[in-house]
Amino acid sequence: MEPESGSSSPRSLSQPSWRNHCRNLMLAYQSFGVVYGDLSTSPLYVYSSTFIGKLQHHQNEEAIFGAFSLIFWTLTLIPLVKYVFIVLSADDNGEGGPFALYSLLCRHAKFSLLPNQQAADEELSMYKYGPSAQAAVSSPLKRLLEKHKKLRTGLLLVVLFGACMVIGDGVFTPAISGTEAMFADLGHFNALSIRLAFAFVIYPCLVVQYMGQAAFLTKNISKIPVSFYDSIPAPLFWPVFVIATLAAIVGSQAVISATFSIIKQCHALGCFPRVKVVHTSRQIYGQIYIPEINWILMILCLAVTVGFRDTTIIGNAYGIACMTVMFITTFIMMLIIIFVWQKSILLAAMFLIIFASIEGVYLSAAVTKVAQGGWVPLVLSCIFMVVMYVWHYGTRKKYEFDLNNKVSLRWLLSLGPSLQIVRVPGMGLIYSELATGVPPIFSHFITNLPAFHTVLVFVCVKSVPVPHVSVEERFLIGRACPRPYRMYRCIVRYGYMDIQRDNGDFENQLIQSIAEFIQMEADNTPQFTSTESSPVDGRMAVISARADRQSTSLIVSELEDYNLSPTIRSSRSPTLQRISPMFEDGAPPRRRQQVRFQLQQNPSMNALVREELTDLIQAKEAGVTYIMGHSYVKARRSSSFLKKMAIDFGYSFLRKNCRGPAVALNIPHISLIEVGMIYYV
Repeated sequence: MEPESGSSSPRSLSQPSWRNHCRNLMLAYQSFGVVYGDLSTSPLYVYSSTFIGKLQHHQNEEAIFGAFSLIFWTLTLIPLVKYVFIVLSADDNGEGGPFALYSLLCRHAKFSLLPNQQAADEELSMYKYGPSAQAAVSSPLKRLLEKHKKLRTGLLLVVLFGACMVIGDGVFTPAISGTEAMFADLGHFNALSIRLAFAFVIYPCLVVQYMGQAAFLTKNISKIPVSFYDSIPAPLFWPVFVIATLAAIVGSQAVISATFSIIKQCHALGCFPRVKVVHTSRQIYGQIYIPEINWILMILCLAVTVGFRDTTIIGNAYGIACMTVMFITTFIMMLIIIFVWQKSILLAAMFLIIFASIEGVYLSAAVTKVAQGGWVPLVLSCIFMVVMYVWHYGTRKKYEFDLNNKVSLRWLLSLGPSLQIVRVPGMGLIYSELATGVPPIFSHFITNLPAFHTVLVFVCVKSVPVPHVSVEERFLIGRACPRPYRMYRCIVRYGYMDIQRDNGDFENQLIQSIAEFIQMEADNTPQFTSTESSPVDGRMAVISARADRQSTSLIVSELEDYNLSPTIRSSRSPTLQRISPMFEDGAPPRRRQQVRFQLQQNPSMNALVREELTDLIQAKEAGVTYIMGHSYVKARRSSSFLKKMAIDFGYSFLRKNCRGPAVALNIPHISLIEVGMIYYV
């Protein structure tokens, strides 16, 4: 029963808060096994690993209390103070990790190397998290980093190296059983749940446990090699043994989950080849699984375990990977404090000096173990970093080629008389990475086949440096040519943690969005944003992409096994129309709900608008064809040897062995036309 206007219902007001409290408590409970699995298993081996080698001759009461003091202050300063109270406050709309911090920096300063940013992207709601980029104070340090491309490239390499070290953590953690995971795993939970779990449960339990072991060892110094199990009272030994074993099993999930998040962020920001990303939860959007990465981690973990066969050596490798990630996070946080939080350089320097000095001591100690296994994470990180940077470099060069060779609007308007272009029935969706202009694959297509569809839509699916883009802000619609040419532009924007789900409704959403754009343009609705200097190709509008919305101009009806109207000519042959369902998804034809659009009977509608909407509906019913480039990227003959190796060998190899763009974009194979083209970069 709804409360009356002007009155409030205590029950109705308290229900959402109770739901939020229960949700946060459930997430905090889940984080025990995932985020803190490895950190909580550290008491199993810390004391026994401390007093080995030369330190085994200094096993006395003072040394034990000294080790406990070192453990206590390390847990207090790094996990509690640095990560829980400071770093978790620098999340990117609920996402954590090196690339989340990097995307946050790129929104507040021009640090990105990929030139696909648009002014319209800055109008996204999540883009304005924290101080806006426009309101940021211009400092000499900011101008220096924005001006010199080599410095921005160096920043990217630092971020890539930190991300690769997180992957190294994912390799060594299962083999050895570790606090960076609590930040990288932030997308799987939230900051409040992690703070609750650590401050009220994990941190007190760890301190008490280490304190208890220290007290036991002062009276039983000879028990140091097996201190954890011998310190357990006899009646509790077997229950604790079972729990410790199970905790060691799930401990590796902390950094493995963080690795999945890092890879997803790298891929979306153009730094990793296309891989399959699977959602594992309908409630928590950031919980994902990547099969290819899971197999790679398993193979590397088995290789490390079989190759070393010694937890001490594996611990040396694990230590250098863990401490390197923490050190890099401290460095990036310094930039966050300056450019995002807009604090003084003095405060950022204090943060860097305090925590970098602490972590530097641990890192220097880990570096001395490079010869005793510490070289493995360095080698693995270098391999992953080369893969990431080569992919980013090739992607950037390919985009720059498209940008420098895009077709001019004047050439596009003169196609008819010069080439005798034939307009065939149907709708053509031309996919390109260009957010502005006409891609060169289109000119390559029509010069070899001088015909294209009555309605053309240049589609650009791009990632923006925010975690998520709401459904209402996903579609950006505009014109690519004047009205009579029936050419439109659609930019589909995704965040770096968004998943493109195959719901089979993209075509219908696109038709509704274009129809709404046509109506808004005719009504002179002031909801347009400028993306180019051209008056034709520069006006675009944000159109809601909700599947359940009803357009103001079209009537949407669903028909089961809907067949094309006999009065509408299709660009496909009758044979192709008959056999096409047999090849979709490799399965026999199925009964599906088809959507049909009809024009509303509105006498006041402008005649030109009615004609354009009618052409749009007829083109949709005649059939939709997807056109995208099948590109081969090669280095120019005048390029350096290093560039030829990066492009001709590295980037080409990665493109051949990753998921194809048509598969990644869920494009139906039967409706796809691929245009072969060589890119000389």
